[in-house]
Amino acid sequence: MSDFMQGKFRERWRQTMFEVIFESDTPAGKWFDIVLIICILLSVVTVMLDSVGSIRARCGGVLTAAEWFFTILFTIEYILRLVCIGRPIRYAVSFFGIVDLLAIVPTYASLFFYGSRYLVTIRVLRVLRIFRVLKLGHHTKEAHLLKKALYASRRKVFVFLFVVLTLVVIIGSLIYVIEGQENGFTSIPRSVYWAIVTLTTVGYGDISPNTPLGQFLAAIVMILGYSIIAVPTGIVTVELSQAYKQKSSQVCPQCTAEGHDQDAKYCKYCGTKL
Repeated sequence: MSDFMQGKFRERWRQTMFEVIFESDTPAGKWFDIVLIICILLSVVTVMLDSVGSIRARCGGVLTAAEWFFTILFTIEYILRLVCIGRPIRYAVSFFGIVDLLAIVPTYASLFFYGSRYLVTIRVLRVLRIFRVLKLGHHTKEAHLLKKALYASRRKVFVFLFVVLTLVVIIGSLIYVIEGQENGFTSIPRSVYWAIVTLTTVGYGDISPNTPLGQFLAAIVMILGYSIIAVPTGIVTVELSQAYKQKSSQVCPQCTAEGHDQDAKYCKYCGTKL
């Protein structure tokens, strides 16, 4: 009986922790997310201030202590997330699971590699949880649909990028022949770099054609760049319209998966009751 009661207590404790940490429908869960987001922002600000030499000279000790405080706090939170979830490995390899881990690793790595702790600014990605706090579930759904559309259009985008790569090599070779080394186009790779900068309409200006024929080619490449930019946008837009389907923001208590249908009663990934 004692073992049974202990098992029931552990199960109730895990369920309560899950609702607080992973859900924002309850007041406790909402406040947990709000406090977490505030701590994340404060930790990022701490790291940014520590990178300023004058501030670090005056308050370096305080900033270091604050950073370790936030790191230990996030470490405990990460462990609790793994403990209260049904499938901790599934969460650990998910997007937020990886981000949560990367948010604490740099500080510990700084004990062996100097400067690595400044990489903890990746914690700002954890602020994406604000979508749940503010009930912006449709934004989460749209992000999922965008990811699905990008994945579906990967082959078309790859073909497009291959065509662009071929095009810039040809343009770079042409401008190299037209302008020559005396005008700054010292090699085909450097000329290809100019073609990429011009085709994307970035225009650094560190190298530019001086001959009339080279300038004419540059004008053609600039105009071509505006039309090329629209191609991947159209590809993704088509896939996005095909991928659109009404989804629910319900989180599975077993594997933390989202994107279920509105009328779903069981998780479509692991079968757990929602």
